[in-house]
Amino acid sequence: MEYHEAANFLFDLRRFRPRPGTESTAEFLAHLGSPHERVDCVQIAGSNGKGSTARMLERTLREAGLSVGIYTSPHLEDVRERIRVDGRKIPRSAIAEFVDVAHEYVVGKAADGEPPTFFEAMTTLALWHFGREGVDVAVLEVGIGGRYDATSAVDPVASAVTSVSLEHTEVIGETVEEIARDKAQVAPEDGPLVTGTSGAALEAIRDEAGEVVTVGEDGTDVRVAYGGRTNHTEAAVSIEGDDWGLETQIPLLGEHQAENAGIAATLARAVADVSRTDLERGLRNAHWPGRFEVMDTEPLVVLDGAHNPDACERLAETLSTFEYDDLHLVFGAMHEKDHAEMARALPTPDSVVACKPNLERAEDQDTLATVFEREGADHVSTQSAVQDAFASALETADTDDCVLVTGSLFAVAEARSRYTRTDVSKRIRDLEDAREALEGANVAENGVVRMRGKAVHRVVKTSLQYRQATTLKQELLSLGGECALSGFRREDEPVDAVMMGTLSQFTRLVETLEAQPHGLAQIARELRETLGIQVNTPTPRYPWQERTAVMGILNVTPDSFHDGGEYDALEDAVSRAEAMVDAGVDVLDVGGESTRPGADPVSVEAEIDRVVPVIDRLADLDALVSVDTRKAAVARAALEAGADVVNDVSGLEDPEMRFVAAEYDVPLILMHSIDTPVVPDRDVAYDDVVEDVIDDLTERVLLAEKAGLDREQIVVDPGLGFGKAASESFELLGRVDEFHALGCPVLVGHSHKSMFEHVGYGPDDRTAATVAATALAADRGADVIRVHDVPENVAAVRTALAARAPETFDERA
Repeated sequence: MEYHEAANFLFDLRRFRPRPGTESTAEFLAHLGSPHERVDCVQIAGSNGKGSTARMLERTLREAGLSVGIYTSPHLEDVRERIRVDGRKIPRSAIAEFVDVAHEYVVGKAADGEPPTFFEAMTTLALWHFGREGVDVAVLEVGIGGRYDATSAVDPVASAVTSVSLEHTEVIGETVEEIARDKAQVAPEDGPLVTGTSGAALEAIRDEAGEVVTVGEDGTDVRVAYGGRTNHTEAAVSIEGDDWGLETQIPLLGEHQAENAGIAATLARAVADVSRTDLERGLRNAHWPGRFEVMDTEPLVVLDGAHNPDACERLAETLSTFEYDDLHLVFGAMHEKDHAEMARALPTPDSVVACKPNLERAEDQDTLATVFEREGADHVSTQSAVQDAFASALETADTDDCVLVTGSLFAVAEARSRYTRTDVSKRIRDLEDAREALEGANVAENGVVRMRGKAVHRVVKTSLQYRQATTLKQELLSLGGECALSGFRREDEPVDAVMMGTLSQFTRLVETLEAQPHGLAQIARELRETLGIQVNTPTPRYPWQERTAVMGILNVTPDSFHDGGEYDALEDAVSRAEAMVDAGVDVLDVGGESTRPGADPVSVEAEIDRVVPVIDRLADLDALVSVDTRKAAVARAALEAGADVVNDVSGLEDPEMRFVAAEYDVPLILMHSIDTPVVPDRDVAYDDVVEDVIDDLTERVLLAEKAGLDREQIVVDPGLGFGKAASESFELLGRVDEFHALGCPVLVGHSHKSMFEHVGYGPDDRTAATVAATALAADRGADVIRVHDVPENVAAVRTALAARAPETFDERA
């Protein structure tokens, strides 16, 4: 079964069950061999804050070295976001396999009049995936209530009720006490229920649960304090139990998030052996998109998925800690919500653009506009699409204003696509390349056969709303081009599209789309950048903006995989650097810790002692100096000593790293890695290694951008050999040009790696293979090549560039 068929099958299941209960999910799991019984599960219920709490718990447990699955809802852009293992979305292939296995059972239950609902099937899928992946802990966000929620088919080892407010009163109760009792049914038989509730809700929970641990301010078992914002994206929190405590920063703003952090920390201590460092670092790395997410500061741009009056009130409190002039509100909500109370809870806007997220449950924009007019808003307008409303607000706002998108996570997701959507330019050499591009977009088989011969000239793959995709297809066809759409076609889910045409046809398409509604103008701008259509080239600040640059590796370590111990003496390192500069290197990359398999960790102090004296001596050489480190403290010391670039092979695992780079206004290299140091024989499943790595890097890039770096300063590294098989590393090398979809320079680090054993070259015989790969990478458009053997690889880069553009090279040079 193909992915689009499997996803459509799941989405076509009913949304609600006529009779409440967990029996359906329990029977489904039993049919699959009860995979959940092999996993320790933690349930997190609550009216608000349960997703943030789940994310903080998951990230903290991973910091402690555990393998962790997390199941949340709803998703922002891709249904696979709901199910993750160690941060990675469930592969499309796993969803297809699950539906293959479960199809007959589900159809049989439907014939009996008792088919599982969509949420029950997704819960079962999550637990099936967690079981076969062998996770240590599964963190489950409860859907509605607790008593009859599908996640309550498990026996949790610990649980939480974050907060209780009036919600879903027609299902779980008409009073706070009734709702609290329903949610308290997630309490484990032999473990704690942690809660941030108080008053009548807390008393109701105590009546239903055994061991209850309270989190809050004075008088609770675990005390939390919110220290306010430390920058525009983080806040200080302190958490104190009877015999433990910590202080850290969290990337989730608002006093309520301090309480959520306290609940997460308490749960983590209950289910695993976590250190204070694990808690501090895990909480700080718990990024949760769409929850008071600050995207920019000039103007202040905030995306928050507040979807009920209580959440809107908390949003208003957090927003009040920022200074701004006018507030421009973009509001889109579901029809079943209390819009008037939400409007009253929000700060008074200077302008409102009401809009309708792209799904049937969304409220009409005219209705929402009327609500805000009745609440006294002076300037209210409407747009049919969230993207257009967001673009309008951004255009209206001055640099000292605030643009706020809220009302639902669905509205936030559509606005957020402005920062996350990628247009991937495909390199199509033959019919097989065309077939792979179309199949990678889940185009149906008959479409692949019909369209592959037309995939010529320029091919771009993107992901759009169904309405946008169909409009784009019609426009491109009218211009003589071609467009194939995914077989997965739902109004409320992204649709993959493969566009094919000449550059002239794409140019005319862009001009046509710029005048269209429904967010198509934004898509037109992104296509211009992807295909280089009338784009202004910025003044070069770095060597890789002018041509492919060569970065020379200078390992000052005793144990690096290729040259360990050769340059750990200061004078040897300086001499090596001078030789590389004479050979034409553009950047010197100084590293003081090995990332080879089995490498021992190096303390901050020892790493600083290794790299800083070398960097201090290299400052006067005619090349940029980079520090290769995973530690923000080392990066800061290196920058103080004169380094110009930070190369982080962990991809921001140290939460302070992005702020250090932004503070010093230097380029930051982000590498995609599953483990650093490398864990041998790590089995990682990719549907398409290139597109999966691009997807993973998208959020890393956005984190760096939100810290204050420009995309021209953020260099992405696909991470050849880090959590990839040799064949996957070669796939990344051959398609390196696709990484420009991220809007960032691209670095390739392949020098002497074990991937070359795949083509017959052992550890002591990889220079020639490295040089050949360098030429390929330069030809594919890599901006930076990171290598050990500088003279040979400089020659390879120059030769490749001369072959691509001979007119730019002087024959006598």
